[in-house]
Amino acid sequence: MIKNEKRSRLALTAGNESEQDGGSSEVPQLKRRYRVSGYPNALFDPERSLNCLAKMIILHDYPLHIVEQPAFVAFVESLNPRFKVLDVGSMEGEILAIYQREKENLVQTFANIPGRISLAIGLWTTSQTLGYISLAGQFIDSDWKLHRRMLNFMMVSSPHSENALSEAISLSLSDWNMKDRLFTITLDNDCSSHDIYSANLRDHLSNKHTLMLRGQLFVVRCYAHILNVVAQDVIASIHGTVYNIRESIKFVKASPSREEKFAEISLQLEIPSTKTLSLDMTTQWNTTYTMLEAALEYKQAFTVLETCDDNYNEAPSAEDWRKVEVVCAYLKLLYDSANVIAGTAEPTSNVFYHEAWKIQHELVNAITSEDPMISNVAKDMHEKFDKYWKDCNLVLAIAVVMDPRFKLKLVEFSFSKIYGEDSSRYLKAVSDGIHELYQEYAAQPLPLTPAYVEQAEEANHAGAVATNPPSNETEKSKKNATAAPVGNAGDRLLDFDMYLSEIAVTQPARPEIEQYLEEALVPRHPEFEILNWWKVNSVRYPTLSKMARDVLGIPMFMAAGPGGGSASSVFCVGTGNRVLDEYRSSLRPELVEALFCAKDWLQYQPIVDAPATSPAIVKTEM
Repeated sequence: MIKNEKRSRLALTAGNESEQDGGSSEVPQLKRRYRVSGYPNALFDPERSLNCLAKMIILHDYPLHIVEQPAFVAFVESLNPRFKVLDVGSMEGEILAIYQREKENLVQTFANIPGRISLAIGLWTTSQTLGYISLAGQFIDSDWKLHRRMLNFMMVSSPHSENALSEAISLSLSDWNMKDRLFTITLDNDCSSHDIYSANLRDHLSNKHTLMLRGQLFVVRCYAHILNVVAQDVIASIHGTVYNIRESIKFVKASPSREEKFAEISLQLEIPSTKTLSLDMTTQWNTTYTMLEAALEYKQAFTVLETCDDNYNEAPSAEDWRKVEVVCAYLKLLYDSANVIAGTAEPTSNVFYHEAWKIQHELVNAITSEDPMISNVAKDMHEKFDKYWKDCNLVLAIAVVMDPRFKLKLVEFSFSKIYGEDSSRYLKAVSDGIHELYQEYAAQPLPLTPAYVEQAEEANHAGAVATNPPSNETEKSKKNATAAPVGNAGDRLLDFDMYLSEIAVTQPARPEIEQYLEEALVPRHPEFEILNWWKVNSVRYPTLSKMARDVLGIPMFMAAGPGGGSASSVFCVGTGNRVLDEYRSSLRPELVEALFCAKDWLQYQPIVDAPATSPAIVKTEM
């Protein structure tokens, strides 16, 4: 009955539409007309539809065999019976074609970037004996915008080998025509082997590529990785208590009656907390922190619950709660720092110094605490974070010096807090590094500034005219010009500009780095944008701005790129141990690379273009 009524309504609707179009009102009951939403005159384009389907598979990580699944084929045919879905082999070809087209476009983009490029390198393993290396390039373009793009996803026999990684980097740079433009590489490998690993990498690559500052800045460690390692270690130090709290929350959440009873106890104890008890995800250490933080506020309620419910015996002791309190205080340092990075829209390298030095300072002070519980927790955390600080404080400091709101002043201030009387020695190492790096950039030829480009074009035009014999009209123009009065003020000052250029050659100016460091700090306004500042001031500092562009473009954080870091990736346990799933491991290596890279590239473009249209309305009848 309901189905018949529905068909009647469909027939009536179709009949009304037919009458409006001047046609017959006698239309079969199931006859309907569809228009493409937003494009009433759209033409059916099978190639465009195929391209959209391939992009959908790439962007959403769908398996390629979806195109052969009966339900999917039926769905597509219901939309348009004329569109024939390809088989898996043909879809592979479409995906590889998209990858190749996008790669060619990106090659042109890289050819036009004015500075160097830094690489963020991820190591992947599979259930097989093989592994993969992912290489993403980060750079700042001529308009002073930060970009990160996936370059390669290469299969290697030993992804954790320095030789394999060195070879992969060289192949990638050669593939993208950037052999002489490498600045730094960022890794998220385990800190215990970082020194040897970095030294071997530096040795391998210095034979093939020119490294700035003798390679001192070359290998950078991922900031998110060190936060994760330290957080996991401190949580592991109280693993027994964490287990008890997890079981306690499970007990309370097991039934509504237990939740009500726990709420009554909390109300009687006048616990003011508004936090909600929730279980953590073992793969996200921030959820463990928030679980402990919430449980800590209900510690009295758990103790009372144990006395009045014989089925519950997991309440932590007073000593255990004290440990949780100390651990949460220091986890909060890491948690807040990670959230700052994840929430940064454009994570240029200068941002990370502020976070790193505050953690280093807090841990250094906590080590000397008279409370043994605090000092023990701090020592465990400091052991690994101090290793990161020693490895990366030079590159972190140089990056923050490129921020005109802080320059060397913040480094001087923070070093005095961390190193005390020895701070001058560490500050000198940073100052020497900045000046030496600047000298390397000063030794490189400068591109012409806009003013001189215009003059050069005029000079070239004048030279071209001079090579051609003047016509009679030209001779007349010259005579008129001789008799005419002197030209405008800009023409009269051309000689003056040449005079200034001669002075600049004969009288060496003070280095830009000195001028920059001696000028007053820029006010710290919330709306300040560091890349825009350097864009505006690149004419004043043509050499230093080249150095700033490369330094600020260093990826200090593997998961970060324009648009900020992903919160889940910032807190992900085991960031340095990525595992390729079984399905992708089974695909051909060139197809795996195409899927990974094309997914990254396509996210910066509109998913679909406007379809082709025709003056006539297209009708699809069923």
